[in-house]
Amino acid sequence: MFFDLQTAFAAAPAPSGGAQGGGPASLISTLVMFLAIIVIFYFFMIRPQQKRQKEHTLMLQSLKKGDKVITSAGIHGTIVDVDDKTYVLQVGENTRITFDRAAIAGKVQ
Repeated sequence: MFFDLQTAFAAAPAPSGGAQGGGPASLISTLVMFLAIIVIFYFFMIRPQQKRQKEHTLMLQSLKKGDKVITSAGIHGTIVDVDDKTYVLQVGENTRITFDRAAIAGKVQ
């Protein structure tokens, strides 16, 4: 009733010398597949993310007083003051909040 490894390996067919040989052809095909995966990752994940980051940076640099923006927290406001690292948004009649530049998600039309 117990599983015996020795009989299991003895009953298994011996590998043939075909594609399982592990020669230079299999190494080249493995490297080609690995390179193809890297290229796919670059064009479908890394490059679009870099493009979005560049567009976001350009948008942040173009913001000025009076622009209506939305923060990453979902707060809508109008820019009333611009510093090197922060924006002051007016979100209500007498309510102003200071946000870091990175917290601005986008410009509202």
